[in-house]
Amino acid sequence: MQLRLTITQRALAAGVAAAGLLIGAFAAGGAQGDAATLPGRAVSAQAAAPGARITVTGSGTVSGTPDQLMLYLGVQTNGSSVSTALQRANRAVGAVTRALTRTGVRGSDIQTSGLSIQPDYTSDSAVPAGYGVSESIDVTLRTLAVAGTQISAAARAGGNATRVDGVSLNLNDTSSLLAGARAKAAADARTKAAQYARALGMSLGPVVSVSEQHPAPVPPVFAAPSAAGTAPSPVPVSPGRQQVTVTVTAVFALG
Repeated sequence: MQLRLTITQRALAAGVAAAGLLIGAFAAGGAQGDAATLPGRAVSAQAAAPGARITVTGSGTVSGTPDQLMLYLGVQTNGSSVSTALQRANRAVGAVTRALTRTGVRGSDIQTSGLSIQPDYTSDSAVPAGYGVSESIDVTLRTLAVAGTQISAAARAGGNATRVDGVSLNLNDTSSLLAGARAKAAADARTKAAQYARALGMSLGPVVSVSEQHPAPVPPVFAAPSAAGTAPSPVPVSPGRQQVTVTVTAVFALG
C-alpha cells in the first residue's frame, strides 16, 4: 500500500523526531550529572582544584641568660665660666675612664655618647651666673662576674660629679637562640596547617612561602641611682633570663 503525507503531516512527523532527539540528549546529560555527584567523583574534583592554599602563623620562644651589661653614665659639673666647667667635666670623665680600664674594660668598649654645655641663670638676672657641663659615655661590660666592681670603681672615680643614667642586660650572641626559636616557630606553623587541612578534609602539601618577623630582644632594664661620694661596695648584678621570640607566616599548598 502506498502512503502519502500531506505537507501538514510531514511537519508533524519532523517535530516528533526532533522532540525525540531532544529527550535523548537530556537523558544523556542527566546520566552524566548523576555520575558527577557520586562521592568518589566529588572528592576527586575537590582535590584537583588548582591553587588551593592555606596561610598560618607560627611562633617560637626560647630564653637565655644575658652575658653582658651596658652601663650608661656620665659626669655633671659647674663653673663660673664655660672653660672652668668643661675642664672639671673632662677631668672627671678621664678619671672614670681610667678606673674602668684598670678593672679590665677595653678601650674599644667605652664610647662617648653625649656632651651638653648650658648657662645657669638666677631668677632675677639675664646674665648667666655660671655654666653647667654634662658629658656621657656608654660602656660595655662583658664579664658579669666583675661588672658590679667595675660600676663601683667608675662611680668612685668620678666622685660627686658622677651620674649613672641606667644599665641594661643583653645577650651578646643570639644566633643559637634564634635557631631554636625558628625551629619552634616552623613546627608550630606546620602543626596548625595540618590541623586545618584535616578539618577541611584535605591533605597538606608542600610549603609555598615563608616569611619571618622577630622583634629584637628587649633587655631587662633597671635604673641605678646617681653616685655621691664613694661607692662602698660592688653593685649587685642579677642577670636573670631573657627571651627571644620568632614569628613566621607560612603558606602551604592543599591537595
